[in-house]
Amino acid sequence: MASDDSDNQPRQQTRHPVSDVVVKAAGRSVWLRRTLGLSQKEAVASATMTATGDNFFNAFAVYLQASALQMGWLTAIPQLFGALSQILSAWLGNYLPRKPMVVITAMLQALVVSALALLAILHPQNSVNWLIALAVLYFACTNFIQPQWRAWMGSLVPQRRRGAFFAARTRLTMIASLIVFAGGGVLLNFSASLSVVWVGFALLFSIAAIGRTLSARLLHLMHDPDPRPHPERRNGFRQSMSQLYSSLHDKTFRDYSFFVAGMQGVVAISAPFFAVYMLSDLGFSYLQYSLNAIASIVTQFLTLGFWGRFTDKYGNRIVMQFCCFTIPLIPVLWMLSPDFYYLLVVQMVSGFVWSAFSLSTANYLYDIRPHRSDFAVYAATQSALGALAVFVGAIGGGLIAAVAPDVFARFDIGTGLESWIISPLFLVFAATTMLRLAVALWFVPRAREPRIRRRPGVLQLIYRISRFNAITGVSLDWLSVTRKSRPKDQDAE
Repeated sequence: MASDDSDNQPRQQTRHPVSDVVVKAAGRSVWLRRTLGLSQKEAVASATMTATGDNFFNAFAVYLQASALQMGWLTAIPQLFGALSQILSAWLGNYLPRKPMVVITAMLQALVVSALALLAILHPQNSVNWLIALAVLYFACTNFIQPQWRAWMGSLVPQRRRGAFFAARTRLTMIASLIVFAGGGVLLNFSASLSVVWVGFALLFSIAAIGRTLSARLLHLMHDPDPRPHPERRNGFRQSMSQLYSSLHDKTFRDYSFFVAGMQGVVAISAPFFAVYMLSDLGFSYLQYSLNAIASIVTQFLTLGFWGRFTDKYGNRIVMQFCCFTIPLIPVLWMLSPDFYYLLVVQMVSGFVWSAFSLSTANYLYDIRPHRSDFAVYAATQSALGALAVFVGAIGGGLIAAVAPDVFARFDIGTGLESWIISPLFLVFAATTMLRLAVALWFVPRAREPRIRRRPGVLQLIYRISRFNAITGVSLDWLSVTRKSRPKDQDAE
């Protein structure tokens, strides 16, 4: 019998497509699990920085003896450059890989925060101007990262896990931020008791820099499943910019955008000066200042779920109307008593209202977006208008605060009221109250109840808390809009 030559030769392996799919799926499961775990750790690391940057910049400016105009600039200029950096990031993302953009910018931001620590130690001449310049770089980095991080996470996190993943990530961010925020207040309080406040700020910013450095390292270790830019998207970017301009031709969207931007702008009139009022006029300790802010932030976080259920049942318009007539009252409440515990309650009321405003306006934008349009473009338009309004409002607030002492002295305001702490900043609070009410009265008759789009039956919109502030509320950032399965007789949104 002839021998079979195949017995003496290496067997050629047959490729099985099903086996290849299983192997690839197993490999993907490994790097996906590892990357999502790294992302959760990165949330904690970056929170050590964001808790400092969003809430201690104004306190640091007060320590550096910033003037009223400089306090306005500290809010106004970084916001404007932050909005511009988002547009720059979206454009560069069509030409450069996103992961290196995110990692390098995070490293640059760590250097910026380190420079803040150095500023606290050296305390050079023109320290406030240096602080404003560093704040511009800080917020430019934050906003530059945001579009690329959003796209990265959108392609990384499986659709079925997005809600649970980002809910868990937000909880970690909030817990870490509150711990750092409270710890920062204790640290500054202790350093103030030793008359070395500069040491407290230096340590606080150093911890923030270490956190951001660790964050950049974790981002570097994370996997990007779509690492290269897509040339075909360059035309899409130009079309998006064109659509961004044309979006304001829609009256409903235009009225909504002017309302949200207008409210953000008039709130910015007073936002920089609550820190001045607490730390300088009322003599609060840094710990009291931190606890006051935490009361608002925790309330915002805890009540978002309630407002989500309420808007689903009754619509967003009624919640926005509620906010229209309660947001103007918040500065008035601040002027009624200087008591620390009373102001804690005021901050809890403020947090309750601001969580309603944040969620209802975000959902309202989703519902009024025209059929088959790009939600990202409408969100970007509203964000750009808001940044411009905040710039104008904060500058205006600085001018009002600068002239307020002369106005009080000329008209003898406060004479005979020795038993009550009267502050020239009340002029700022009165101005923002009236303008908030004016914006509300303008919008209420123009607000309409749009057809509420089925969520998540047709689309699933993932929100996350991108930043939070005790005075101006949480900022909800949309992550992605993902198509869900639907009956054939339904229109895709």
